[in-house]
Amino acid sequence: MKTALLMEGGAMRGMFTCGVIDVLMENGISFDAAAGISAGAVFGCNYKSRQIGRPFRYNLKYARDKRYCSLRSLLRTGDLYGADFCYRLLPDILDPFDRKTFALNPMAFFVGATDAETGEILYHRCADGGEMDMAWLRASASMPFVSRPVPAEGRLLLDGGIVEPVPCAFMESEGYDRRVLVLTQPKGYRKKRALPLPLLRLALPGYPKIARALSLRPERYNRQMEEIDRAEAARSVLVLRPPSPLNIGHTEHRPRELERVYRIGRVEAEARLDEIRSFLSVSPSQNAPQSRKGAAP
Repeated sequence: MKTALLMEGGAMRGMFTCGVIDVLMENGISFDAAAGISAGAVFGCNYKSRQIGRPFRYNLKYARDKRYCSLRSLLRTGDLYGADFCYRLLPDILDPFDRKTFALNPMAFFVGATDAETGEILYHRCADGGEMDMAWLRASASMPFVSRPVPAEGRLLLDGGIVEPVPCAFMESEGYDRRVLVLTQPKGYRKKRALPLPLLRLALPGYPKIARALSLRPERYNRQMEEIDRAEAARSVLVLRPPSPLNIGHTEHRPRELERVYRIGRVEAEARLDEIRSFLSVSPSQNAPQSRKGAAP
């Protein structure tokens, strides 16, 4: 049996995921692998570096920092979330990402991004949290219209959630048969119709395959959620999700709102710890609790 933690994106709905993973780490719950899409990747990578509380901490601290996320950043750089701030200054200086622990942790970590030219989902296994891994993490969270495509390994990449919101099929193909999913929408949520394809093509000149993928996104998302519901009913996956809509914006700047969603994630995970352990066949004594401090100051 190979276990895996799968994390959906959703911009600042990802604060729910931050709450869930902090509780799992605090209780010593480990996995053979983890995989994330978009916010699920950029927040979830801290599971491999074992930095409890890090994404919660820096999101609250820099929520109003225009270098982090702002219209000014979009106009000046082409990225709503400032690339230099998010993927260099923050992990290297302001709230250091523990690359040593990340590299030494045997848990595999995968990140998904969409090829901007082919419209296909691609996955990268992160190695050391270095430059290439950061490029893939940035790409996975680079939303169309408000981000530039990210060059990595000879490709131009965008948000993985365009094609596959949760990396279920990929992780199953990799042999991870015991999967815990962290979703950021409540049970029963379905996406509505996309913008018309001609309008998407007009808005994304040069990327017709991305326009096409975006037009199909609601259909793909809804089909995957139905598949997940069936798998959950069959008890082949365990799903943690918000009990009701989180009602938080993609670019939330209010620390109180970020903390509110984080606390919802914590409550959900704490309430289901025994169920998670049972699903993973892990007893409380098998894993010692980890430190809350993490590696960052």
